[in-house]
Amino acid sequence: MNKESAVAATEAIDKRVSWLAMAIIGSGQALMTFNVSALPVSMSGFVSSFHVAPTTVGTVIVVHSLSIAAFVMLGAKLGQIFGSRKVFQITCVVYAIGMTIMTLAHNIYTVFTAQTIAGLAASAAVPTFVVLIANNYAGKQQIEALGLLGGIQALAGMLAFFIGGTLETLVSWRVSFAILIPWSLAVAYFSRNLTRVERVPEIKVDWLGAVVAAFAVLFISLGFNNLNYWGILVAKPDIPFQFGGLSPAPVMIVFGFVLIQGFLAWSHRRAREGKIPLLALQVIESPPEKIAVLAMMIIVVLGKALTFLMPLYAEIIQGRSSFQTAVYLIPYQLAVFAAAVLVVHLYNTMSPRQIARCAFVIVAVGLVGLGIKFQNEWSDVMVILFLIVIGIGQGALMTLLFNVLVTASPKRLAGDVGSLRGTTTNLAGAVGTAIAGVLMVGILVVNLERSLTDHPTLPPEFIKAVDLNNATFVSNDYLISALNGLAMTPEQIAEAVRINADARLRALRLSLFFLASLAFLVIIPARGLPNYVLGEVPSGHPEIAADSRPGPPDHERAL
Repeated sequence: MNKESAVAATEAIDKRVSWLAMAIIGSGQALMTFNVSALPVSMSGFVSSFHVAPTTVGTVIVVHSLSIAAFVMLGAKLGQIFGSRKVFQITCVVYAIGMTIMTLAHNIYTVFTAQTIAGLAASAAVPTFVVLIANNYAGKQQIEALGLLGGIQALAGMLAFFIGGTLETLVSWRVSFAILIPWSLAVAYFSRNLTRVERVPEIKVDWLGAVVAAFAVLFISLGFNNLNYWGILVAKPDIPFQFGGLSPAPVMIVFGFVLIQGFLAWSHRRAREGKIPLLALQVIESPPEKIAVLAMMIIVVLGKALTFLMPLYAEIIQGRSSFQTAVYLIPYQLAVFAAAVLVVHLYNTMSPRQIARCAFVIVAVGLVGLGIKFQNEWSDVMVILFLIVIGIGQGALMTLLFNVLVTASPKRLAGDVGSLRGTTTNLAGAVGTAIAGVLMVGILVVNLERSLTDHPTLPPEFIKAVDLNNATFVSNDYLISALNGLAMTPEQIAEAVRINADARLRALRLSLFFLASLAFLVIIPARGLPNYVLGEVPSGHPEIAADSRPGPPDHERAL
């Protein structure tokens, strides 16, 4: 390639096109993010409408995320067979159906059904985001588009907290999901303006791989989500089944990871036989890509755990309205959005390794600070500040790690990169929400047990009546109402309320410290991320995918 043709090729890659396509793709991403983000802020509405425990909302989130994570790789293949644009349009219509059922839900089981339908639709839509961006944008504009995709997730989450909180407080939680019905249909209609993606009808779906992957995700998610109900190690009484006294939850988690190994082995075998596996293993074959997937999973776990813990504590423990909770969390969501969009400007001065390690330090420091400063009064300015700090690190990592995966793979594997991202983030989302519940309830039980043992003033009848196997988070007003039915003096009721309040606060703090330690630990494997600065990679670098043609290496090209 001579100098003139090289310049022409570069100009073609960097030619900027309309952002209309990104607005449509982003609206689809925002639609799905809004739905799942509106769930925790609607917590008090669910509790009052369906008379369920607040932690049930965590189960709803897990069900939704599980539906996506289990079938997103299958969804990517459906996009290749039928065309990504057509699949994107169909899934938006199906999403509208799911939101209609959600709006009209008359019990919690209908909510589970609606979120399952929405999750299945999203499992096919999520891989198309990357494919559609790859087919509508190139060069620097594509990198910016990927950053916007991550930023839109954060922005939609913020809007969900604010709009959902406002509607839940002033009207009903149902309206938050009702507005997604016309939104879904509008995205489906305007997606006609997207560049058409050619079908690959000769692709055969690896159905065995799809089943193994789905069951792996299923067992891991259900195992984590039921640690509180079935027991972390020893089986609790009255659970559906057990293994010789051992809780089924850890058994399911281990079996799920075994199935993941089986899925990878089966995929390698298909590749050796010249068949197309469910997931193109090229997208995770290099050490930097594997580290990027691990780091992405951890940051999503941390983010989902945090956004579950904060509304749980603010609404159920402090009795604040959904609107108040949304307002308090807006600075955090804005920080995630700003960092996700602006981090791309660091790519020319810092390597992915440097950015990731700094970002994980920022997240860890924010979580530690939050744990130290958090009191029963939410309006502490330092609490808001540390939430912003966490948001900055989280937003930067989401965009950075996504770009590492996308830019390391050729354009033809965009769907596989999208499915890998969807599987990773949604499985991590389910696990993060479940871990938050396990930590809070587990630590709460330990605190209550320690405080109630041989208590000098509380009556033995009350202590015996406390069922620690089914302990959960309740407001002070709810606890006082329950205690009024017992033969207890006002002083004893006040002492019981104090013990419960202290136990809840310690549970939150220790949970945040645990999350901070997890963020600190990821700093070590983050050393395996690429250490090049965009545009300054030395030739022959082992992280560069081989390309027989002259020109920039794969990792310097967007997709």
